[in-house]
Amino acid sequence: MNLANTLRRIALCDPQRPALYEGTRLCRTYGELAQRAARLAATLRAQGLAPGDRVLLFMRNHPAYLEAIYGCWWAGLAVVPVNAKLHLREAQWIADHAQARWAFVTGDIGTGLQVPGRCIDVDTPACEALFGGEALPLQHRAPADLAWLFYTSGTTGKPKGVMLTHRNLLTMGLTYFADVDPVDARDAIVYGPPMSHGAGLYAIPHVIAGARHVVPASGGFDPAEIFALARSLGRVSMFAAPTIVKRLVDHAQAHGLDGEGFKTIVYGGAPMYAEDIRRALRVLGPRFVQIYGQGETPMVATALSRAHLADTSHPRHAQRLASVGVAQTPVEVRVADAEGRDLPAGEVGEVLVRGDTVMAGYWRDEAATAAAVRDGWLFTGDMGSLDADGFLTLKDRSKDLVISGGSNIYPREVEEALLLAPGVAEVSVVGAPDPEWGEVIVAFVVAEPGRNVTAADLDAVCLQHIARFKRPKRYEFVESLPKNNYGKVLKTELRQRLKEQAR
Repeated sequence: MNLANTLRRIALCDPQRPALYEGTRLCRTYGELAQRAARLAATLRAQGLAPGDRVLLFMRNHPAYLEAIYGCWWAGLAVVPVNAKLHLREAQWIADHAQARWAFVTGDIGTGLQVPGRCIDVDTPACEALFGGEALPLQHRAPADLAWLFYTSGTTGKPKGVMLTHRNLLTMGLTYFADVDPVDARDAIVYGPPMSHGAGLYAIPHVIAGARHVVPASGGFDPAEIFALARSLGRVSMFAAPTIVKRLVDHAQAHGLDGEGFKTIVYGGAPMYAEDIRRALRVLGPRFVQIYGQGETPMVATALSRAHLADTSHPRHAQRLASVGVAQTPVEVRVADAEGRDLPAGEVGEVLVRGDTVMAGYWRDEAATAAAVRDGWLFTGDMGSLDADGFLTLKDRSKDLVISGGSNIYPREVEEALLLAPGVAEVSVVGAPDPEWGEVIVAFVVAEPGRNVTAADLDAVCLQHIARFKRPKRYEFVESLPKNNYGKVLKTELRQRLKEQAR
């Protein structure tokens, strides 16, 4: 089982099928993409790399990204994609920890990266020379062999290397068709968000289907460019974090655009608030699917389908809209207490996932692996509840739970209420130590440009929608929220600000 075989099979039966674009320019057919992967594989093996060796990718989004991934897999190697927004020192730490032998980089970010073998700038003649030899036959890999070493975002310390196998990723790819979106050769996936993360993982189902792969000419995410590509190429899909969805919707509203050219926008990776998805559906139409997963079960835990999002006549539509959907086909999902015992419908506990997408473990960290995976179940650290119909509603990470006066308060519930207040653009809620209550709720609020939002306004909205004890004791009005490279709000940084203020 080698993931590169999915590329090989399309290239054999339909070599002229368009495969890879930079902007609207066709760069490679499937035949050409497979041939270049096979030639790169031959060079890598001739340079001394052995099956299972790791190759780091520290690149902005680039047409060479897919060539490098599939060339490495063809050769029996594993890839270590690293977010292009990381500092060089952070990327170097990952390279060292992963024991990467080679690296592919773009010169704008990767100059100076050190690996034992070669560090290749993909925009140089030296890189193109790697594709000049004979093709290597596809190398056999076992289902449990490492394919992708994914490093977590590391918001609470050093990132951990999640070991994803060929079985994990092939299962994920096939699940896309069953639970997210049917794909065929007419479709296109646009890589606006980092290919080192969910966007790149979704290359797998689109290669399986023989669809088109589009790297924006800018190498990143620009809403105007994405809308132009959608109109030009048609049947475009993309994976996006909620912050990127919000930017797409803002751009569409500002320029009077609808969803022309878009087929599907899959969102996930961070909370999407109910009011935000309602607005997205109003502006861009029924083109959305939500997925919930983690690096440790890549893109696969639950899904909230296009049909569920559109079923406004259902009596529990509002609750479903705030959920992350139902378990995807190849996994079991349950909610358990601290001892791992199932909880009844409606009760909040830790979300557990079991199935063939769950990681093999953390790279070089047996203790962390043993803590995260027990009896085949991944303990996600996310808190949530299942309803009687199997819909999972996330509350927060377990570490984000606030206990005030002995009562549990889930910040997301407060955030959902605050986002209903006119003039609020973004909000993040955390707990702050308090000598009387143990912890109190503090809300960091970003107002829309030109809007004046007061604490009294926010209190009034909270009192309309949530219990009085959940209302924030304090509001911090800020220009922006700190976020990591994937758009997740860094609540650890917000807590640190509060600690510094208390000194």
